[in-house]
Amino acid sequence: MSALSGLKVLDLTRVLAGPLCTMILGDMGADVIKVEPPSGDETRAWGPPSLGGEAAYYLGVNRNKRGMVLDFSTEAGRDVLRAMIRAADVVVENYKTGTLEKWGLDDGWFRTEAPRVVRCSITGYGAVGPKAHLPGYDFVLQAETGGMSITGPQDGGPTKHGVAVIDLSTGLYAAIAILGALQARHATGRGQSVSVSLYQTGIAMLANVASNHLASGRAPGRYGNGHPNIVPYRTFRALDGELALAVGNDAQYRRFSGVAGHPEWADDPRLATNAVRVVNRVLADGLATEAIARHPVAWWIAELRAQGVPCGAVNDVPGALADAQTAALGMVQTIDHPTAGTISALGFPFGMSETPPGTRRAPPLLGQHTAEILREYGFDPEDFGRGEAAE
Repeated sequence: MSALSGLKVLDLTRVLAGPLCTMILGDMGADVIKVEPPSGDETRAWGPPSLGGEAAYYLGVNRNKRGMVLDFSTEAGRDVLRAMIRAADVVVENYKTGTLEKWGLDDGWFRTEAPRVVRCSITGYGAVGPKAHLPGYDFVLQAETGGMSITGPQDGGPTKHGVAVIDLSTGLYAAIAILGALQARHATGRGQSVSVSLYQTGIAMLANVASNHLASGRAPGRYGNGHPNIVPYRTFRALDGELALAVGNDAQYRRFSGVAGHPEWADDPRLATNAVRVVNRVLADGLATEAIARHPVAWWIAELRAQGVPCGAVNDVPGALADAQTAALGMVQTIDHPTAGTISALGFPFGMSETPPGTRRAPPLLGQHTAEILREYGFDPEDFGRGEAAE
């Protein structure tokens, strides 16, 4: 038994935010059908690297789905789409605003023909406003919503995050909203329209930085790897590598000072509290820099963790994936793929004691299950010219 066993999800999305959302639902047991145009999800070709003819990018967010191809430019394709929507619990799409409506699938159609369906629309800028008609790209949205302006070296330029953090977070928000709408359906018996956008996600992700600005009126700046409200809370160069030090309160600062060989720092009126350390950031960080440079990373981790001071090594991606903690949590798993053989993939970032997530299906090949799914909905695969792709 999985948490979402029996739930039917129609996945009309491509690229990252939508496929991540539907993969999460699939990981929890939903029957997810990924519907692609004849050209396929463009991320299938976003390699190298590729495995078995599929880009690693695509493989990373499309497990636990069945895949089919439909051409919605034809009336026959739209007939299948309407039948699948009526039978679904959830429909997730990231088309340009107004696309479903153009096909006659507006709110009125859903109320009449599919009243229990939860419809989630993922857009770049939302359904209203001067930018609502624009497509959404994570990189552009990181720039427009302010996140890029607070990321990067203090004396450098605006910098994007190393992963498509707005796309990924939008996918998470979409999954959360869908689960909320499904819960509401238990009480009302009705589905509803759910909307998320990259723009709203980018603004929401400003979080405490936005709150600081709204409270003070001051524009936030860049602190490199530092923190606007906590000092010392950044990376420091140790004797043989980089150390991430997160001194979260004054008691931890006192213990850090002792490990650094300077217990007097904790009683210095310029350093004794976090508030004054933020004001005297250059002094506090400078003293920590000089001390940390004297010992290797492993020495600092052993000594600081023994005193309850949060810290860690700055790993590269191979190092993080090979870490013993990654293995203990099962965050790298293997999947049997029809063309690539056994592939490695990321595991599940959450656990559930009674209904744990699991991998039931490899990311589907283009049109792999077309004929199977068409038959389920009462259509003859031969009428669509792609029946052979599903066998």
